Amino acid sequence: MNYRVVWKPRPGLAMLSKPGDAGMKHLSFGMIALGSGQAHHLAPCEQETALVLLQGAAVASGGGLERAPIGPRADLFTEKPWTVLVPAGCACDVEATADCQFALCQAPSTRPGQAILIPPASVKEMSLGKPGFQRRALMMVTEEVPADLLFIGEAIVPPANWASFPPHRHDIDDLPDEVDMEEIYYFRFDRPQGFGIQKIYTESRSIDETYTVQDHHTVLIPEGYHPVATAPGYTMYYLWVMAGENRRFLSRQDPDHRWIAQG
Repeated sequence: MNYRVVWKPRPGLAMLSKPGDAGMKHLSFGMIALGSGQAHHLAPCEQETALVLLQGAAVASGGGLERAPIGPRADLFTEKPWTVLVPAGCACDVEATADCQFALCQAPSTRPGQAILIPPASVKEMSLGKPGFQRRALMMVTEEVPADLLFIGEAIVPPANWASFPPHRHDIDDLPDEVDMEEIYYFRFDRPQGFGIQKIYTESRSIDETYTVQDHHTVLIPEGYHPVATAPGYTMYYLWVMAGENRRFLSRQDPDHRWIAQG
């Protein structure tokens, strides 16, 4: 089974995954590219939708928003994200005021409400890990944001570092140690030739895959441990999108490698 999808940037909406793909149960994921003055209409549906601005600027209208400014965002690696969360049953239009790209993240929902703009000032920031496996974590859609399943953030990984390391999983609901949430990673690098390595494996090795990841690659993670590394010289960005009923930043480390974080 293939867990990696490649987006070739082009105008409009490109859906990259949906429930049923590679064992995914909840998440749909796509990319929207708009030229200045172009718009995308999000019709009412039975899903909650997060639109994460990756670059450019736009305005959002609908669901209680009236030409709410999104952005600008010029640099993924130094600037915090802007996110619009649109609940089920709401329509929303985004109009580009500069060339822009959005990640579209969706999961089933019955929660009513109004659209929410999550600006950079509302983004949680953390520094995680130790030398060799450090990352800067930015969290937009957390348990404090009204949503049914979505839980979303970003990671910036310095050159020659691992992330999601020691390898962790979130496969079962076992509070307070672990929650059951599938996940999607979307990658960018600070140089177009940059690359990294993504590993996905389960304890039984029913999944045991290793991928080279580059700009605009998406990896689907229905279950299992999922460490990732970036090559020396290249800073890695990845958007992580999780979905599950218990929305927490909780995971279980692979017991074979847990000692690395404890040392």
